[in-house]
Amino acid sequence: MLVRHFLTLRDFSPEELDRIVSRGAELKRLQAHGHTCMPLRGKTLAMIFGLSSTRTRVAFEVGMHQLGGHAINLGPQDSQIGRGEPIEDTARVLSEMVDAVMIRTLRHDDVTAFARASTVPVINGMTARFHPCQLLADIQTYAEVRGRTIEGRTVAFVGDGYNMCNSYINAARQFRFRLKIATPETHRPEEELLAATDTADLVESPRAAVEDADLVVTDVWSSMGHDEEAQDRRNAFDGYQVTPALLDFAGKDAIFMHCLPAHRGEEVSDDLFEDPRSVVYTEAGNRLHSQKALLEFLLGEPSAGGASPTADA
Repeated sequence: MLVRHFLTLRDFSPEELDRIVSRGAELKRLQAHGHTCMPLRGKTLAMIFGLSSTRTRVAFEVGMHQLGGHAINLGPQDSQIGRGEPIEDTARVLSEMVDAVMIRTLRHDDVTAFARASTVPVINGMTARFHPCQLLADIQTYAEVRGRTIEGRTVAFVGDGYNMCNSYINAARQFRFRLKIATPETHRPEEELLAATDTADLVESPRAAVEDADLVVTDVWSSMGHDEEAQDRRNAFDGYQVTPALLDFAGKDAIFMHCLPAHRGEEVSDDLFEDPRSVVYTEAGNRLHSQKALLEFLLGEPSAGGASPTADA
């Protein structure tokens, strides 16, 4: 049987991604009404964390529990990878013991190497290149808050052309929306990603990106691995802070998202999260439900008292 991995949004078809987003919304409704959905009884997820995590770890661990399975956390000192064991050896060993592996680490090449050697599904919990799990939650959140899919809408990304921006470029193609990106010339996203799509464009300023947008997104200026560059990055991103005043240039029904954690006073103003257009906490909470849908897609069949995946988010 073919093993499916989720390393980037491009690993799944647009139809499969729509199904996962829709199922995440359904699982959220079922959970809210006290319905038990446990298709992953007896399944185990190994979580390998080379980087710190709040939302990713809690969402996967709680998600496996709610689906009837079990999650094992392996930090930097908890596995032989930290002592120099080849990634491929760890992948082959864990494939004999667990049903899926989630990895969060800076080097995207490490995740792809692990997946090549693994005979169980591998999930990218975030690398320096991509953060696909966050996009599932973001797309689910837009549909939930606005009551319509994101297809045909306009999204503005303001800030660092790093993993979140790269993932939004992929998302624009897979979920069929237009993406406008405003970032300093020295911090642009990967050129090959932009060249491979006609759904994402660089624009000259944050205002140009935000004008008439349906969704405005940003991320920290100094992600994990950039700690020593913090001051240089604050200088480079001067003028790229997202504020309520900047959101005023967006569409009348626009909402704001941030994957968190945030550096208030840098990429966002101190008061932005309290603005009624901000949905960052709903977005964060939806990590649980979208990741449950992803796990179910990779490891089991939907089973929720007769509930099944719906066609639209």
